[in-house]
Amino acid sequence: MSSPTPSPSLTRVPLRLRLADAPGPRKLDGGWWPQSRDLATELADLVDHVPAPLRVSRAVFSPPDWDDHPRRVPVSGRYVKVGSFPRDDTHLLLLTLSDAKVLRLLVVPPAQDETQAEEALRQSSDADTPSRTASEVLAAVAS
Repeated sequence: MSSPTPSPSLTRVPLRLRLADAPGPRKLDGGWWPQSRDLATELADLVDHVPAPLRVSRAVFSPPDWDDHPRRVPVSGRYVKVGSFPRDDTHLLLLTLSDAKVLRLLVVPPAQDETQAEEALRQSSDADTPSRTASEVLAAVAS
C-alpha cells in the first residue's frame, strides 16, 4: 500500500491561521481563513502546516462551510479522519490533536473581505477580546 499523497494545489498563499497563545476557557482557540471551499485541499494544507509540535489526528467540520465532505483526508504520509457536526455549527472546525486536546477554530469564509477576515482572526485568538462563538465573531466583524 502506497503512502497517501495530498491533492495537487495551485498557487497557494501561506497558511492563514492564528492560534491563542495559551489554551483557556475561551469559546475559540483561534481562527483559520482557508483559500477555498474545498475541504480536502484546505484541511491537508492546514494539517501539513500547523505549527509544531501540534499533530492533528481528526477534524470535525460544519457542512455548510464546505463544498465537499470527505471521510478522511490525505496529508503528508498519512490520513486524517474527518467527520461533521450532527447539527449545523456553522464556521467551526474542531481539531483533535495527538495528545487528545481539541482546538476550536473559527473558519472564516474564503470570500470574506480581507479587513474583516483579519479582524475575525485577531478576535478569535486574542485573550483580551470577549469570548464569543465563531458565528458571533463573524457577525461582529461584518457590522
